[in-house]
Order: sequence, then structure tokens, then C-alpha cells
Amino acid sequence: MSILTKPRMIGLAIALIIFAADQWIKDYVTGPLEINRIGDYVEILPFFDLRFTQNFGISLGLFEATSPEMRYALVAVTALIALVVFIWMLREKAFGDILGLSLILGGALGNIVDRYTLGYVVDYADLHFGDFRPFLIFNVADAAITIGVVIILARSFFVRDKEEEQDIEPAQT
Repeated sequence: MSILTKPRMIGLAIALIIFAADQWIKDYVTGPLEINRIGDYVEILPFFDLRFTQNFGISLGLFEATSPEMRYALVAVTALIALVVFIWMLREKAFGDILGLSLILGGALGNIVDRYTLGYVVDYADLHFGDFRPFLIFNVADAAITIGVVIILARSFFVRDKEEEQDIEPAQT
């Protein structure tokens, strides 16, 4: 049996699409739209702005890279995590899990490229309701990673339990 089955190929394609979309949107926001300095923003809707920020850390700004050594250490750690996700995705059989992992992989690759080339991750999506911001400023990669993690967690809590219950039920005679 080939490791590159149709569901896995679809997963790899989704990861590539997420990566490409993330990089293209970041380039568009910081290039043609010229939202490329701290404080720059454009209101799109009353509750959504494009607002430039630099994220020197990982999720929620944790583990901020304050030196070149820390920057490359974050690149190495996140690349290792992306490699683990890639291998996990190649071993998965269920398309739901492959989908979640592909979103995580595509998002991770987008943020790794930023961190490696710029020293920080470009964040620009600012969802807010007045002064209330339910999320920090984020990007497509962050959204994909979050959705992928939610899919993996939901499937691990709900789908696998149902499969196990079906396996445990005694045979009907």
C-alpha cells in the first residue's frame, strides 16, 4: 500500500494551499496595501481591520525571540513540530484527522517562513467589537492552525469514542 493515498495527497494539497494563501495575503497586506509599519491599519468592516503587527513569539506571543539565537531556536523547534505533524499526517488513515493535520502543517510552514526570513511573524487580522478583542491580531496561518487543532481535538474526544463503543458492543445473535 502506498503511503501517498488519495486522502493524504488531498491533505498535502490543502497544506500547500494554506501555506500559499498565507504568504500571498501577507505579501499583499504589507506590499500593495502598504500596511507594513506598527500602527498602520485599514478598517474593512466596523468589527474587522487589517492592522500590522510583528509577532516575535509563538502562540499568544509566548516565548518571544529576543536574540538571533532564540529566533533560530524557534525556527528549529517549530520546524521539528511541523515535521512531526507531516509524519503523523502520512500515517493517518481517517480523512478528518488528515484534514486537521494538513491545516496545522500549512499554517506552521507559513509562520516558519516569516520567522526565518523576517525574524517575526506578520499578523494583520484584527477582529474586534468596539474595544473588545476576542483574539489577538492573527493571520491565515494562525487561523488554520487553530482550526486544525480544534478538528483534531474534537475527533479525539468524540469520533474515536463512538468507534470504540461500537467495537465493545457484544455481537447480536
